[in-house]
Amino acid sequence: MHRMMKEESSYRTSSLENATRDTSKEQLHVKLCNGSCHAEQILQTLNAYRRGGIFTDVVLLIDGQEFPCHRATLSANSTYFRAMFGGNLKESHQNIINIQKISASTMSLLLDYMYGGNIVIQEDNVEGILELSDLLQISKLRDACISFLEGQLHPCNCLGIMKFADSFSITSLTEKSKRFMLECFVEVSCHEEFLEMDVKELVEYLSDEQLVVPKEEVVFEAVMRWVRHDIPTRKGALKDLLEHVRLPLLNPTYFLEKVEMDGLIQDSKECIPLLHEARKYYILGNEVSSLRSRPRRFMELAEVIIIIGGCDKKGLLKLPFTDLYHPKSRQWTALSSVPGYTKSEFAACTLKNDVYISGEVSWDSCSPYLEPSSDNCSWGRFTGTH
Repeated sequence: MHRMMKEESSYRTSSLENATRDTSKEQLHVKLCNGSCHAEQILQTLNAYRRGGIFTDVVLLIDGQEFPCHRATLSANSTYFRAMFGGNLKESHQNIINIQKISASTMSLLLDYMYGGNIVIQEDNVEGILELSDLLQISKLRDACISFLEGQLHPCNCLGIMKFADSFSITSLTEKSKRFMLECFVEVSCHEEFLEMDVKELVEYLSDEQLVVPKEEVVFEAVMRWVRHDIPTRKGALKDLLEHVRLPLLNPTYFLEKVEMDGLIQDSKECIPLLHEARKYYILGNEVSSLRSRPRRFMELAEVIIIIGGCDKKGLLKLPFTDLYHPKSRQWTALSSVPGYTKSEFAACTLKNDVYISGEVSWDSCSPYLEPSSDNCSWGRFTGTH
């Protein structure tokens, strides 16, 4: 009996050990919330500690105002603070850190961001936030400010944003602002920031091949507006600026009434050679070889090739077709057909933006004008002779 009870006890003990051994492979994984939820709760708690001065171990002194903080939180957000507290700098042992040349209001916004991950960027605070995030090396916040400024580009502020970007070596924002200025030159030149540029900047933009203007009159008027904004100090730069205005491309009537009759230009002897060059172009046309006689890349004018008439390979079949080829767009455009093409051969020549042909054609069959191309290139005039 005693032996049987002992064996039963031994069996139960063995079974319990086996059961314990099997259940030891199982685990209880407790997950109260997901990662972002948990991190948010921790940040909220740390922020409450900061506001209550609990467990804080450093004080930031900004513009005379004290901000109790936690070194660990500052270091986790900012490379600047990580280097300060983790290195051998004297600040790593100080309880009060004085940071100069920044505002307390901006620092308050950044601390809210560090402890809560949220911040409202708007026009009246973006420059301060970008400046401080650049100093503290908070890259995500800095990039957010850059994206905000890119979305705020406007003809009235693009030059100011470009200067601001230059001061912080933000290449992407500088390039985007400059491209915006060149593409919207007509509108930009009408705002106050344009009038505040220095002469070197203005020359740089006027000489840029990416400048977009519908006609050269816009460029001339912008230059004269800039000079007249401060005549005593700027009239000496008139010649340097007009060198980058393509005067030969102005409408001849406009040139006579607005340029030659302008008092400031008449008083500047240095500008006389530029006026002579424009007059020569009006008389001789394309024989004037100067950069100022070439249309800008994005003007409504463009250099094209016109093919008039022709014949087949054997010379038997004469062709009436007139076609225009645009080298930059690589597109062909059909123009008016040659009148009376079967009756005679023709001579052709160009004068400025006109193409003239002559031959034994009756006036009744002569079309007076070629149709302009789709990109507004004003080429081609037919003249017939008896």
